[in-house]
This record gives sequence, C-alpha cells and structure tokens, in this order.
Amino acid sequence: MTDWSTLAVGRNQYLCQITATLDITSFDHVSGLASHHPLGVSTGIFADDRGSWRQLVDDACGISSYVVELSALSGDELPGLISYLRSEPALPFRYLSVHGPAKNFDEGIVVEQLGELPLAVRSVVLHPDVMSDIAAYRGLGTRLVIENMDGRKKTGRTVEELASVFEELPEAGFCFDVAHAWSIDPTMELAHALLDQFRAKLRHVHLSSLDSNDHHVPLRGDDEQLFAEVLGRCTDVPWVLEAMPPTKWMSHRS
Repeated sequence: MTDWSTLAVGRNQYLCQITATLDITSFDHVSGLASHHPLGVSTGIFADDRGSWRQLVDDACGISSYVVELSALSGDELPGLISYLRSEPALPFRYLSVHGPAKNFDEGIVVEQLGELPLAVRSVVLHPDVMSDIAAYRGLGTRLVIENMDGRKKTGRTVEELASVFEELPEAGFCFDVAHAWSIDPTMELAHALLDQFRAKLRHVHLSSLDSNDHHVPLRGDDEQLFAEVLGRCTDVPWVLEAMPPTKWMSHRS
C-alpha cells in the first residue's frame, strides 16, 4: 500500500508519497529504469508555470518529493528563484539542484547571483558552451556541476572538450545527460567514454529522449532499452527527468 503524507511547502500543502511518487517497483513489466531511486523532475518541463516558483514546486511534487531541479534557463528567471529560496520555504525534497541560465544573461552578474543561492541547493548545473570566463565560476566550488552538451552546441560535447573545462574547475561535478550523449553518438560509445573519464565526478543524471530538433521529450521505449546499460553505471546518484514521465510509468501510480 502506498504511504502518503501531507507535506508543508511554504504556505501550501502537498500530498506527496514519502517513499517515491512514482511507485511502480512492484510491476515487473515496467522498465527497471522507472524503479530507480531517487528519481525526480526538472521544473523546466512545466513551461506554462515558468517563473511561478511556488506553483512549479507544486507541479514537481506531483511527480516526486525526493528530487527536483529548479530550472532558471533564462537569466531573467534567476533573481525570482533566489528570492523564493531565500524565503526559506519548507521544501520536501531530499536533493535540490538549480539549473543556471543558458541564455539572456550577463555572465558577471549571474556568477554573483549563483553564489547567493542558499546552501540547501546541493548542485548548480551549468552548460559549458555558454561559460566564457570559466575561471570566474571557481567560487561555486563543489556545488558547480557541468553538463555534457548535445550535437547543436559548439563545445562541451566530448571527453576532450569537457576535460578542458574540468581542468580549470577541478572541484566541479558532472551532470550526465544521456540523451545529449546519444545525439552525438547513437551507438552509446561516447556515453560510456564520458563515464569512463568522469564517473568519479558524477552528481546526477538528466534523463529523456530527444526529438528531431534535439528537444527533450518523454523517454521512448526503444531508448529505455538503449540507455539501460550505461544508466546501470549511474545507479548511486539522483536521476532528473527533463520531460514528463512516460505514460506507462504513471499508469500504475497509486
């Protein structure tokens, strides 16, 4: 039987499952990827609520109360997020990360703003292709997490390109986006190579499929099978869904 409890988040109440909102571990016909714990979601998937942080937390709790990535992909979203977190809402998440801006931002200002995030934020995920002054980010220390990029980007895609970033940021961790790796090498050899090189730095995983324009979409069945082996090397870190969970993952939710 699913164990549900009401959790206070700010002034709102959320009906969240304590063990995991996606409770499908008893259904062996569903992919083992769905039973990974801890599993959560990026608020970037809730585009209609962008910038409304209390509502975005509500949205995320509908999927998981364990892990969340608060996504401020545009520089104009970051001040509101910082203000929200400084209000000290009673968030239920065990693992809280922030995805920093990848567009519409002034690098000097954003570096300073990211340094103002409260210590409850475990990881600050950034795209290396938009980091012009890499050394400026050293002050983020071990909270800084670098994500591998997809084939559209100019850098941050391969082992060699990421190695040059980590050389300047030795304390930074690694966010492994499995779909980004697939977009460059569908054989998944690159995905394994990235883990061969940076597994010791791994903080969390981004999980989804990609459409023909390299936009994140719900994980397809064929990708579940294709990604399973490489994700089997990442079972000790949180996984963050960058699209809604596949329908079959939700079909047996209690």
